[in-house]
Amino acid sequence: MKHHWEIEPSDIENVKAFIDKHRDDLIVKRRYKRNLRDDKPRVEKETFWKQMVACLLTTQQRSGPTSAVTRFIIKKPFSLALETCLGQPNVEAFVMGILTAFRGLRRSTTLANEIARNLQLLEKKLWQPSLDALESVRVGQDIATEREVASFIAKEFAGFGPKQSRNLMQSLGLSRYETPIDSRVTKWLNRIGFPLQVSGAALSDLNYYTFVMDGFQAVCQACGVFPCVLDASIFSESDGAGWTEENMIW
Repeated sequence: MKHHWEIEPSDIENVKAFIDKHRDDLIVKRRYKRNLRDDKPRVEKETFWKQMVACLLTTQQRSGPTSAVTRFIIKKPFSLALETCLGQPNVEAFVMGILTAFRGLRRSTTLANEIARNLQLLEKKLWQPSLDALESVRVGQDIATEREVASFIAKEFAGFGPKQSRNLMQSLGLSRYETPIDSRVTKWLNRIGFPLQVSGAALSDLNYYTFVMDGFQAVCQACGVFPCVLDASIFSESDGAGWTEENMIW
């Protein structure tokens, strides 16, 4: 069976107007500059690691421009840089100490365990497969490749499901089509009259997530816009105020 998404002319008009409204917002302009460029640089280990940690840190906690997690991520030097973590005899204990010392961060125990496990996986067997997967997205630029790599990330790494795997690709400036469907996007879809009431809880199921993602992409295709740009517009509408080039974590 195959579902057919039918986008009404009024839907296209409303979405285009929404995108036009946010076209000059910093977040949207940054998404154009990074994710839609044709000469994207290769992803290095250090960059991949930092964005992986950043994605884990933003799970289930507020990540606005003045939030604790944003302040932690943009702090220089980055406290959980790859070289720093590799130099620790006990990575989990080290991460736990760093996170608990920085006031305002939640889930420190879970995060320390996930970060340590992922570093161990990378060092043991996953560096090359991960870099190869990201490279395929960098040069491929199609839905099938992006979806395949998102599945790889969610399968191989601790703390990553359908949403955060796509968040990682998007934060690296790689993806155009597969986007993180978070509470902001869920509220927006329900507000504009998406044909089913999107459930945030159900998005942890991969089949449900990809079904909603198919609809989101169908809307974008009908409007002639990349999903990563619509995602940026929704993000900007939700909490765009306060973001600057200096505090942008994606």
